[in-house]
Amino acid sequence: MIVAAGPSAKKVPVEAAKGRAKVIVINNSWQLAPWADMLFACDYAWWDKTKGWEEFPGQKLCIEERACRKFGLGYVRCMKPDDRIFLEPKGTVGWGGNSGFHCLNLAIQFGVKRVLLVGYDMTVANGLHWHGAHPVGLNNPRQGSVSRWRRAVDAAAKIAAAQGVEVLNCSPGSALTRYRKVDFEEALCLA
Repeated sequence: MIVAAGPSAKKVPVEAAKGRAKVIVINNSWQLAPWADMLFACDYAWWDKTKGWEEFPGQKLCIEERACRKFGLGYVRCMKPDDRIFLEPKGTVGWGGNSGFHCLNLAIQFGVKRVLLVGYDMTVANGLHWHGAHPVGLNNPRQGSVSRWRRAVDAAAKIAAAQGVEVLNCSPGSALTRYRKVDFEEALCLA
């Protein structure tokens, strides 16, 4: 399961996944699932502003080498500006413009058979994040950027399917079109 920061994430009872699924959280979404296995954020500025979220006990990953060195994070190589899903080498992801894309790429590399997407709204129609706008100094989504993100994440559906990975969209109101939308609790029962 991947928990992104779209406004719908707050409506999903992610705590029901505790002990039932491996969980990756993105940016501030670790607050929705502080017991998650992994925290991922692609931006140095976020890690710097949050001082590396020392209290998060799981694995922490980033694509910015500077943040990795400063906060002791695991490094993930990102192939900017390539928006494709990378299968090899492990630990290398396509760009896609956002952490949600990076985490989906990593999940496919991990060899999982099912991924539940939570908070993958890919629109600003219902707000910016479940936690509101990021503070000054951090980027917030704009309609143009989320449209690009949506195209990249939707394009990943073909690769996921070819790898035998079922991706279920558990994000109410999501603008993604290439993944079956499923109620979160129903999706957990499938797991």
